[in-house]
Amino acid sequence: MNYRKFIPTILYLVVLFLVLSWASGLMSGTTDSVPYSRVVELFQQEQVKSFVVKDNTITLELRSPVNGRTEIRTNLAQPEQFRSEYESLFQQQHDKGILESYDFIPTKSFTAYDIVFPLLIVGAVLLVLWTLIMGRMNGNNPMANFGRARTVLGVPDGKKVTFADVAGADEEKEELEEIVDFLRNPKKFTDIGARIPHGILLVGPPGTGKTLLARAVAGEAGVQFLSISGSDFVEMYVGVGASRVRDLFEQAKKLAPSIIFIDEIDAVGRKRGTGLGGGHDEKEQTLNQLLVEMDGFGHTEGIIVLAATNRPDILDPALLRPGRFDRQIQVNAPDVKGREEILKVHSRDKKLDSSVNLRTIARATSGFTGADLSNLLNEAAILAARENRPVLNMEDINEALMKIVAGPAKKSHVQSRRDLKTTAIHEAGHAVAMYRLPSHDPVRQISIVPRGRSLGATWYLPKDDSSNLTRNEMYEQIVGLLGGRVAEALYVGDISVGASNDIDRATKLAKDMVARYGMCEKLGTVSYLDDGEVFIGRDYQNTKSYSEKVAGTIDEEVKSLIDRAYEDCKAILEKDGDKLQQVVSYLMEHETMTGAQFADMMEGRELSEASATALTDGYGEEDSE
Repeated sequence: MNYRKFIPTILYLVVLFLVLSWASGLMSGTTDSVPYSRVVELFQQEQVKSFVVKDNTITLELRSPVNGRTEIRTNLAQPEQFRSEYESLFQQQHDKGILESYDFIPTKSFTAYDIVFPLLIVGAVLLVLWTLIMGRMNGNNPMANFGRARTVLGVPDGKKVTFADVAGADEEKEELEEIVDFLRNPKKFTDIGARIPHGILLVGPPGTGKTLLARAVAGEAGVQFLSISGSDFVEMYVGVGASRVRDLFEQAKKLAPSIIFIDEIDAVGRKRGTGLGGGHDEKEQTLNQLLVEMDGFGHTEGIIVLAATNRPDILDPALLRPGRFDRQIQVNAPDVKGREEILKVHSRDKKLDSSVNLRTIARATSGFTGADLSNLLNEAAILAARENRPVLNMEDINEALMKIVAGPAKKSHVQSRRDLKTTAIHEAGHAVAMYRLPSHDPVRQISIVPRGRSLGATWYLPKDDSSNLTRNEMYEQIVGLLGGRVAEALYVGDISVGASNDIDRATKLAKDMVARYGMCEKLGTVSYLDDGEVFIGRDYQNTKSYSEKVAGTIDEEVKSLIDRAYEDCKAILEKDGDKLQQVVSYLMEHETMTGAQFADMMEGRELSEASATALTDGYGEEDSE
């Protein structure tokens, strides 16, 4: 153990103890409760019962309280003069019995302690100052380290990460393979005149494995890995961020070949001139220094900067130009094949039952990222351990999926039968409408068990991972979303607030179709919506790019689209009213219906036991009050 690093702390404690001891010595017995003139009056008024003079302090015991106290004390500038001046008065009052006792304790003699103790305090203060100065010169002072980058060398758990640990990102790994090749054999590229990119920006939604990919590059190349978060650069003190950027690249140059990884770079790389402050903003100074450093090191220094963000639209253009971040790699959510590979990686340390089918789970988790899938298996393992089961089965994974998508089941929540039936009719309306829509995704489960903020839910499984929706598919989604409200109006005779979330989503879809994707014949193939301003300071006086007349037309077309979808949904549910009532009756008795059971009921088949144990998967409509 290095004991030298504790020396400054020990010195601080010693100085604090000496100063407090000295102060307590000065403060003891020096309470000015009354002035000196008042003390003389008390003697003259024969109010003093006894007194003691010790050092420069006189303590009096009074016959009647003064300021609420019968014992007071005060300082005497010249005790001997006070004694000689009033000695006869003391004697007279003592002879009469007024002053019962009094005493003058001799003043203590002057000792070496009175000289040594103040010198010790001065010496200790000088020693601490000397330690601080030497620490600053040697770079060991915490204040001197304030401007140093808080980098983490290597991976946090010390485990080497390779491309074998990264699943569901084959194309991304191929893009990064040449970076690994350059770090291993740079001469191969420099001999032919090729220049490896200075920086690579990993762009993608949260949880898609951007940090894991960066660690895998360092692990495959066998070079030093320096990681830091973008927020670690920015402090309230001016100049600290720029200092840390300089220190980060100095460390990387000393460890070259190396990889610098800046996570969440949007915290320090936002566009300049977008805030309401001036040009001397601390974040802008930090960004300027980062631009200088990335443009400053040579092509053969063996330093590559990897950065990750999920907001590339707010990064400064100077940061993305060739010579800095030359290349952007899009890291998207995995497809069904990628999800299955990711599940295989995360299930290595899990004990799975033979009934667990990772392919089925992959199909049921469309849109999940690698982090989501890891969390899914972890939640399933927790549920299995809670039930004291040694292995995970499909029921655990199914319940974990439901918990993540909609929240834990509120089995203790008691609802009235009227509310249960309203919820059952609402969810049955969703399910029947979706079933009769040709392009809509199939229903996977209907439930009236409260979960999270919803009283019931209808989940459906996307047929594939396509994100290229057609106009007809978007329209059918609106029809399906309105199924709950239409069913309430038809078969309850009233409407409830449970459809609020459905209406919000349907309205947003309709507005996107009309004003964003140019799917409205009246407005033509024109987009009138953008993603909005990220900063107040950017284009502060920016206004809508369309007139009030166009805005009115947009509102009219959105309402027309919603009204048409409502009528189409109403026609479906009126035609299939008997099927809807059968679903409602089943839900009132069993609370939950699987997709297979629902399909059997809609087709008039007998509900089998096998279909009752089918995996519940997919997303769906959550109806909350």
